[in-house]
Amino acid sequence: MSDRLFTPTEKFKTMSVQPINGGTKGTGKGVDANNYVVKKTIAQGMLDIALLTANASQLKYVLTVGEKHEFYSLMLILIGLSLILQVLAGILFLVIGGLNINDPSQQRSADILNNVTLVLVFLISLDNVIINSFGIEQQNLHQPGTPWEEVPKGEL
Repeated sequence: MSDRLFTPTEKFKTMSVQPINGGTKGTGKGVDANNYVVKKTIAQGMLDIALLTANASQLKYVLTVGEKHEFYSLMLILIGLSLILQVLAGILFLVIGGLNINDPSQQRSADILNNVTLVLVFLISLDNVIINSFGIEQQNLHQPGTPWEEVPKGEL
């Protein structure tokens, strides 16, 4: 192997960032913080919808299994709490999305709502860790090779 592969042949020059529009230094458009926050809030909302769907599926499973589930009451409470917190967080996301953080009169409200939302998201995450630690495992109620007509109605 040649030492040349590991030795740079040219000296690196310092890089400079030029505005996209080709203007002079300092005239390029900076990052619009309000636009960033709106996009971030929308992305968080989409993740919230995914978690809401997962919790709805877990609730359906627990209700289908019924009191046969070892932790039936606990799971109902935890999943219900998670769903309620997610709805509250979703409402706060909508409110925050409508605020303009470039407006000084709305900055304090946005900061407070953002902190409340952060706490809600933490509680939702903690709640879902607990839910998943109690094992929501889908049981295969339909045995392979058995026609659907032969499965008793109560097992579907």
